[in-house]
Amino acid sequence: MTPTHIALSVLLAPLASAALITLLLGRRGGLASAVSVVAALFIACGALWLAFGGDRFTASWEWLRFGSFAVALGIKLDDLAALMLSIVGVVGLCVHVFSLGYMRDDAARARYFGGLSVFMFSMIGIVLADNLFMMFIFWELVGFSSYFLINHWRELASASDAAKKAFIVNRVGDFGFLLGIILCYWANGTVSLSELGAGHVVYSRLIPLLLFCGAIGKSAQLPLQVWLPDAMEGPTPVSALIHAATMVAAGIYMLCRIDVLMVPQARTVIAWVGTLTALYAAMCAITQRDIKKVLAYSTISQLGYMVAAFGLGSVGAAMFHLTTHAFFKALLFLGSGSVILGCHHEQDIFRMGGLRSRMPVTFWTFTIAVAAIIGMPGLAGFFSKDAILVLAFENNRAVFSVLAFTAILTAFYMIRLWKIVFLGEPAGEPARHAHEGGISLTAPLVLLAALSAVGGYWRAYPRAFDGVFSQIPEAGGATHAIVLATSLVVLVAGAGTALAYYATDGGDTLERRSPGAFRFLGALRSSFDTGYDFYVAEVQQRAALVLNFIDVVGLSGIVVRGLAGATEMFGFGIRALHTGRLSTYVYWFLGGVVVLWAFAAGVL
Repeated sequence: MTPTHIALSVLLAPLASAALITLLLGRRGGLASAVSVVAALFIACGALWLAFGGDRFTASWEWLRFGSFAVALGIKLDDLAALMLSIVGVVGLCVHVFSLGYMRDDAARARYFGGLSVFMFSMIGIVLADNLFMMFIFWELVGFSSYFLINHWRELASASDAAKKAFIVNRVGDFGFLLGIILCYWANGTVSLSELGAGHVVYSRLIPLLLFCGAIGKSAQLPLQVWLPDAMEGPTPVSALIHAATMVAAGIYMLCRIDVLMVPQARTVIAWVGTLTALYAAMCAITQRDIKKVLAYSTISQLGYMVAAFGLGSVGAAMFHLTTHAFFKALLFLGSGSVILGCHHEQDIFRMGGLRSRMPVTFWTFTIAVAAIIGMPGLAGFFSKDAILVLAFENNRAVFSVLAFTAILTAFYMIRLWKIVFLGEPAGEPARHAHEGGISLTAPLVLLAALSAVGGYWRAYPRAFDGVFSQIPEAGGATHAIVLATSLVVLVAGAGTALAYYATDGGDTLERRSPGAFRFLGALRSSFDTGYDFYVAEVQQRAALVLNFIDVVGLSGIVVRGLAGATEMFGFGIRALHTGRLSTYVYWFLGGVVVLWAFAAGVL
């Protein structure tokens, strides 16, 4: 088979899996899960073969044509796509295997695995797309997959509300994305990634910023970040795959794909959006009680780092952090799933505690992930975060300062989470009876822990990814010393403060000791939702009523229907005179008498 055929097989395998499950295996959860896992294994093997053993290529087939306008479907496999495809394949396989244990007793297991397969098809389509039109098609399919899987437990109102919220908020960003694609085609005559990269570029601020709207929605950046924390209503493996490692990273990948369209003014806006998102989400994470929502805000914050890195001009730094983050954040979410399952579906961290001895595999793998995300030297997150700090230090000292402070908060809230969940004594009955899961739950944790430990040594990666990793910024001399010292100081400051400050007594120490700060952070977290609720209720709904009146009365009743509408209204009035009811005629008679008297008296 040629690389093109293998790439098509990798793309279509999950679609075939989803179709088979939907059409034939809807009531056979065990067989459906096996089919989906086999498809995920094939995807992982195919992705790694394409990345390490296959040639880089571009292939395209015309799909639709309207005169001179044509839409093509094609594949563009370069080093960037190979790296992203490998991440999707490996993390996707880990999540599928973990789901075998996590969803074992779920009555709708077949529907769940069918949804996972649809998502894999959609995500791989984004990765392999050779033009923006094709990317947008799969972009929307990913949005549908997210809605479908968040709403897996559809009998829960909270899950349905979260799914609708995610879908609607993403449509706001996607509208800007679509406008950007249309404007890009109008300005360049093409949306082919290869042709845009060959020099067919119009240097405009509007095009990249409109395209960036898609990343704001999909990667949960300010001000459209509100959907991601609520999306934790879905099954935890879904949170690991879609809302941590792959789908939310699609926005970063898309930005790296359109790097050639960027201009300095657009990059500045993008860098500051990412920087402020990182800070805001880190502040929100400090007060969370739900273990998954802590990780959700952490994901938003780390995505902000990636967006800031891209805005500062480095595809390499953004993709490097995307890679390491996929490993340790998928591990954190799967680890939280193991904790939730072991604690009989308890998610409040203040009802946990003492899990270190009860769940040793989960504890040690979760510890590696926490150490990686806070930047422990030698682990994956240390190298990728430092690459971003080096970039910021050399290009924008204000961004560097904000990101360094955000790193303190990251260490603070992650050590808070780790200490409360695993150390001390059990704070609730679920934690006292916690237990480790089976091999399907622990094996993915161990593999992801290994990747979280060694994934930062990018020079040891195969040369297959040189086109991406060669762009990672490196510092020497004073810059290297300053950034390294900053990293160590923020690590010690954040982690040390959390270890010393938080007690393992089943209560939130911050809420108890500093209620004012706690309320402020809580208000900060809910401020966007409050603002959007006010806008919908007081502005949008009232505007909708006015527009509906104009549409029904003005446009439909007068402009469109014209004379026919006026005649109908006249007939309606005449019909009101002839009801067949004596009381109606009496009222009309009395009204006529009053009118005649008014004429006779000279009033009218």
